[in-house]
Amino acid sequence: MALEDAKTQVDQAFTRTELRGLSYENAFGGATSFLRRKYTKDLTGVDLAVTGVPFDQAVTHRPGTRFGPRAIREASSLQPYDPPYGWGFDPLGTFSIVDYGDLAFDYAKVSEFPETLEAHFRKILAAGVGTVTLGGDHYITLPILKAYAEVYGPLSVIQFDAHSDLWADDDYARIDHGTMMYKAVKLGLVDPKRSVQIGIRTECDDYLGMNVIDAREVHEIGAAAAARKARAIVGDAPCYVTFDIDALDPGFAPGTGTPVWGGLSSGQAAIVLRDLAGINMVGGDIVEVSPPFDTTGATAVAGAHVAMELICLWGWTRRATGA
Repeated sequence: MALEDAKTQVDQAFTRTELRGLSYENAFGGATSFLRRKYTKDLTGVDLAVTGVPFDQAVTHRPGTRFGPRAIREASSLQPYDPPYGWGFDPLGTFSIVDYGDLAFDYAKVSEFPETLEAHFRKILAAGVGTVTLGGDHYITLPILKAYAEVYGPLSVIQFDAHSDLWADDDYARIDHGTMMYKAVKLGLVDPKRSVQIGIRTECDDYLGMNVIDAREVHEIGAAAAARKARAIVGDAPCYVTFDIDALDPGFAPGTGTPVWGGLSSGQAAIVLRDLAGINMVGGDIVEVSPPFDTTGATAVAGAHVAMELICLWGWTRRATGA
């Protein structure tokens, strides 16, 4: 750690001049942008934008994920001192990464939310910038996938989740975090044959052709084998990675709306994410962190680490050029 820098760096969310580089600001002070990246709406020269979507009006049980982006940002203040362990490269020093801030929307006009979110991502993608998103409930992934599919066509998806989110629902005006993947497949945004759901441990009547590595299989074959299987499924297709924090067992991530026992450990999730290195990841999100039920902050810490791993996955195939 650069002690001299630690003595002088503060509020780097606003004061940093370089978009690349580690940060040594005291973890307990300052403005809490994600990983102490600069808050900006200027995408000039930016490689990757981290953005928050504080929306939780599609939940089926406990609300609170609207506070997820703020909590994940705060938890991330422990991470930007060193390159992430086990990756062998420094994404913060290699890429120009910014905190693009949160989506602005009218909370009282829920019907307008999907298009508002799609437009937010169209603007970022039009600038040639990748995204990692801090949610928010899992519904947000559907409008994001719409924006991405306009650029890349039908996507491969790796979905970490306790639930398939494939409840049959052909009312496309309904906004529901339990039906978002059903609609994504039916709308042709996702190619189910090249997609995989990891950590599933609730019933589903029809997986619509999606591949599944359920929680029990991860426990039985091991995290590394599960990652190899997932990589083989998605191949080199443009891939979006969505991580519902309830993929983790409630013992590791209690702060979520629909907890289910028997889930992945944080160690298993870390191995799977790191062993996915080499996939053609074009974007990703971490969703369903609900701070009101996160009494120790462990869920937000897990969410911040997942977001960093997503940055590493995005950067792995781009690290040679730094762009």
